Amino acid sequence: MFARYLRDMRLEVFRVALSALRANPLRSLLTLLGIVIGIAAVIAMIALGDGAQKSVRDRIARLGTTTLQIDAQWVRVNGIQTNIRKRVTIDDVNAINDQAAHVLAVNPQQDKDLQVQWNSRNASTKIVGATANFALVQHFQLDRGRLFTNAEDIGRQRVAVLGSGVLTMLGVIDPNAIVGQNIRIGGMQFEVIGILQSKGAGAGFGSADDQVFIPFGTGRYRLFKTDRLDDLFALAESEASLTDAMSEISLALRRSHRLTLDQPDDFRIRNQADLLNTLGEATQVFTSLLAGIAAVSLLVGGIGIMNIMLVSVTERTREIGIRKALGATRRNILLQFLIEAVTLCVIGGAIGVATGVSGAVVLRQQFGWTTVVGINSVVLAFAFAAVVGVVFGVWPARRAARLDPIEALRFE
Repeated sequence: MFARYLRDMRLEVFRVALSALRANPLRSLLTLLGIVIGIAAVIAMIALGDGAQKSVRDRIARLGTTTLQIDAQWVRVNGIQTNIRKRVTIDDVNAINDQAAHVLAVNPQQDKDLQVQWNSRNASTKIVGATANFALVQHFQLDRGRLFTNAEDIGRQRVAVLGSGVLTMLGVIDPNAIVGQNIRIGGMQFEVIGILQSKGAGAGFGSADDQVFIPFGTGRYRLFKTDRLDDLFALAESEASLTDAMSEISLALRRSHRLTLDQPDDFRIRNQADLLNTLGEATQVFTSLLAGIAAVSLLVGGIGIMNIMLVSVTERTREIGIRKALGATRRNILLQFLIEAVTLCVIGGAIGVATGVSGAVVLRQQFGWTTVVGINSVVLAFAFAAVVGVVFGVWPARRAARLDPIEALRFE
């Protein structure tokens, strides 16, 4: 019987709290607005941040975490940059192939920006002279056609494989229309034998899709006419052997360059995943900053709730006195005002979550931004809204509960 009485009392307190909110719909709506904006902003900002992290992870998967990039760098002696810059050469390629047991393949490259012409369209893009294993080493996927072979590389054949972005530059609508056709690169005629799948931006600047690949021998002896290598890529056996592969490459290049123990490396070995992880960390910091700014608006909404509840306590002083005179305890009054504050925050949180999710969808569909709405962020935002209601509702509720019933009845 006593348990039923307590349950009925709680239900009565809840009904009274909701009735008080319905009695002032405009004030309740304006109070909700601060919570809605805060929660929606937090959801949208976290969705953008998670989307950026997903984009980085996808980019790592496309580039491959086992691909290493080796290039020359300026030598610093006693902190001073010198004019010594040892280029990576074919001898370095041979040294890595011979001495790096954990390296599966090495792809030397030469590149230069040249004019590409097809029919009446032309564009300036990067022309890359690469060995036949470039797609394996750099994790390119073939979309249609074929890749050039070692025989075509040795024979210095004029064949080309286009990145997907080059098609857009040349105004190609149907990729099949250009496969098997001739294009001109730097004034020299090449046959298009294949098209690569889109890969997106690389670890550095520019897009990996805006490249034209030709056989290394063709570029070296016919188009570029230089022995200088611009880049060197190596494919490690696995992620577990990545450290061993980097150590072996470093040792092989130091021997090839005849560096003594006291001389610094005149080359650098970069891991694609390390570069993109750095980008991911920067993105995470930016996301945290945006979420923090959004959380400030939620804090402002909480202060607004506290302000409204204090006003409500003042306006309803006589009502509180009557309820106390009729037997309502401090706990009943405290619970009533807490329920009002939490109800406002929970309703505002629900509307805010819906608004934030909708905003993330609009950003993805209308602006092409990558957004990911996770259940964790929704639960966190909703729980945060309830906590805001409790935290900012405690003071007004305690003030109402501590009113003296006699003084409250005298209040006009």
